[in-house]
Amino acid sequence: MRVQSLSKLPGCSWIEVEKNVHVFTGGDIMSHPEHALILKMVEKLDGLIIEAGYSPDGSFVLHDVEEEEKIHSLRHHSEKLAVAFGILKVPKGMPIRIMKNLWVCGDCHAAIKLIARVTEREIVPRDANRFHHFKDGSCSCGDYW
Repeated sequence: MRVQSLSKLPGCSWIEVEKNVHVFTGGDIMSHPEHALILKMVEKLDGLIIEAGYSPDGSFVLHDVEEEEKIHSLRHHSEKLAVAFGILKVPKGMPIRIMKNLWVCGDCHAAIKLIARVTEREIVPRDANRFHHFKDGSCSCGDYW
């Protein structure tokens, strides 16, 4: 892409908690002041959804990297970081509302469906095309996005 002077916008998600907006960029968790807590939650959620049948889909990241690197990259997509933060900070019973500048990738869509189920939370990301409303392991888009 650099040779052809093309660039890709980085995935960015944000969530408002207690009147403060928290911004997450894919792969850049360390810039958040609560990064250690968020990373622990990401790992916990990853374990829960793997138990529930989740399998990372590496087709949504760069193709010329090792499988382990793909899984690491998928785990740190901006919407997954925002969801983990929301689970930590948004009171149970309240929906977790997230905005995203790009489309939610298929891997994140599958993961968030399972996260909503295993945590019994409502997760409502707004991506570049539509609102998704994840509840009880399903999405309002009917898996068509």
